[in-house]
Amino acid sequence: MKLQDQETATTKRIEILDVYRGFAIFGIFAVNIVIMNSTFLNQDEFALQWTYSIDTITQKVLQLFFYTKFFPIFSLLFGLGISMQAIKLAEKGKMSTTFFVRRMFFLFLFGVLHISLLWSGDVLNMYAFLGLLTVFFIKKSNRLILGLSLLFLLFPFYDLVFEQIFYTVGFNPSQFLKDHSGETVSKIIKSGSYLEGMQLRFSEYGANFPMLVGFLAPIALSMFLLGLYLGKNKIYESLESFIIKIKKPVLIIVVISNVYRILFLYVFVKLNVYKIEIVRQLFIKFMVISDVIMGLFYLWIIGWLWYKTKFRKILSPLKYAGKMALTNYLMQSFIGLLLFSSVGFSLYETMSPSLAFLTAILVFVFQIIISKIWLSYFKFGPLEWLWRCLTYRKLFKLKKDVN
Repeated sequence: MKLQDQETATTKRIEILDVYRGFAIFGIFAVNIVIMNSTFLNQDEFALQWTYSIDTITQKVLQLFFYTKFFPIFSLLFGLGISMQAIKLAEKGKMSTTFFVRRMFFLFLFGVLHISLLWSGDVLNMYAFLGLLTVFFIKKSNRLILGLSLLFLLFPFYDLVFEQIFYTVGFNPSQFLKDHSGETVSKIIKSGSYLEGMQLRFSEYGANFPMLVGFLAPIALSMFLLGLYLGKNKIYESLESFIIKIKKPVLIIVVISNVYRILFLYVFVKLNVYKIEIVRQLFIKFMVISDVIMGLFYLWIIGWLWYKTKFRKILSPLKYAGKMALTNYLMQSFIGLLLFSSVGFSLYETMSPSLAFLTAILVFVFQIIISKIWLSYFKFGPLEWLWRCLTYRKLFKLKKDVN
């Protein structure tokens, strides 16, 4: 690859999109650190031991304001990024499917390395596959894109569909961790070798595959397509007026969805009818939809505060973490490895919910600071730069010119 001294002409970065990405990165880590602290295999039992008010409140805060809220945000922004990049290439007459295949291939490799070296809770592999699928819809009609986005979000029986598919092909995800218990997992993470930890990560990834394809993938694809729709219609060029325009319907929908969320958490799950499989699936699907709506509401309220109030200065630091979203996402997994595993401090299953949440906040503040320092000297985050070079097959200049 030859050194690209001058960047190709690019459109000016839209600052609020980086703020959105930074916000999403924080929320994702606040959720992920809970899983890093105690894997799904032992999470429910582990959570029961924390009875102090601060921990109970923290768990409720995470449940009400974090779980299934930030993954949709990040997915929408990813789909929006694909469409903006496609539009830019099309305007230059350089639109190419091969370009996106190459870009998603290297994202997939990042995902493989993420699982191998750091943490099993990777979504980059899934993003790579779904990103390629999203590219296929770039030239499709707005009506089809928006319709499919709603369809993928609203369909309620993914679990049953994939359960049948797995049964038909003879795939049994439970086999991946059949020889493990919560105790053996804890022992490997806290005192096992790095190689044992790597093997466990692949086993966990396989065991969690049904959740990946039956729960996360439909949400991600729905949000990718919604982001593609917004990008194709260049909503980002008139974002302030768009936010003002949709204020009334947004507020009505978010009130209705939050009423349902509260009823679900504190009333519906206690009803006898909730024990019926199909009814329970519908109740859960409506809860997921309500959570996604809440996540999208976060984007709206941040946009409103950004354009209509004096909170811009408070929100602005988020852009530094957002400009290096890929680097910071993987850095969070690296920090989690150091905190919880035998290669670091072996704190697995020792942090209370409140301490884990506080740790997530402190780590994110650190990421904002380190990102700001890095970006004062360099044009891109290190992994953003590497991904860019591999995608374009050019060696872009990383360091900023010093005047």
